[in-house]
Amino acid sequence: MATRRVSGSTVLQVVYPLLALVLVILIWAAAVELFQIPRYVMPSPLQVWNHIQSDWQALLNGFGITFYEFLLGFIFGASAGFVFAVLMDASSTTRGVLYPVLIASQAIPVVAISAALTIWLGFGLAPKLVIVALVVFFPVVVNVLDGLASVDRDVLNLVRSMGASKFNIFRHVKLPATYSPLFSALKLSATFSVTGAVIAEWTASTSGGLGAYLLQANSRLNTAGTFSAISFLALLGVVSFLLVVLAEYLLTPWKSSSKARTWSRTYWRDPS
Repeated sequence: MATRRVSGSTVLQVVYPLLALVLVILIWAAAVELFQIPRYVMPSPLQVWNHIQSDWQALLNGFGITFYEFLLGFIFGASAGFVFAVLMDASSTTRGVLYPVLIASQAIPVVAISAALTIWLGFGLAPKLVIVALVVFFPVVVNVLDGLASVDRDVLNLVRSMGASKFNIFRHVKLPATYSPLFSALKLSATFSVTGAVIAEWTASTSGGLGAYLLQANSRLNTAGTFSAISFLALLGVVSFLLVVLAEYLLTPWKSSSKARTWSRTYWRDPS
């Protein structure tokens, strides 16, 4: 019976978003027909679909380029944010120096940063990766810091009394405490960083991408092409979000399984 409940819940998690998508498309199509909206203002879903079919290869290539930029920048930003959070948790001096700087950096618009990075790093891949990484970096730092600070001090004192080293305390007590806030930050950043990748392509693109495709369609008043690019960007956001969810599922098995860890007297001791 438990297996059936899980299976039914999984099916509903897939069916509900699909129903919502169908509903949005139907309302969109009905609004275009009912209010006789001109094609150059808003195309119908059928016109967008026809454009996707006619320009499928260009859109697919743009999707691949933007996804590559997003993925590298996302990994770089998340990794750097996690390392910075651990360093700031380990040293109050480091936290006192870096945390105000990080907060002040969030007041700078991403568009302004992208223009400066284009001047410094050129029109290649580097400025795009940095912009995407900056979008991910701050949420990861803040959430991981909160996770590390939430560890119960009594638990830390207990494992120290059991002979745990600093590394094992971090690995078995502090690190698991960061998983939930970390993945919450990554889920939010997964969609925001797609916007960062598009902004980067607007200011520093020489290799195409969905951002460049979107600019080109706008310049030609090709609304069907614009909505086609928007559809692929939405798909990219959904794919990136699902990848984070998959990573969370693989790295936090205790959330989906009630099986307890196997303890031993030497659990906290170094293998050496």
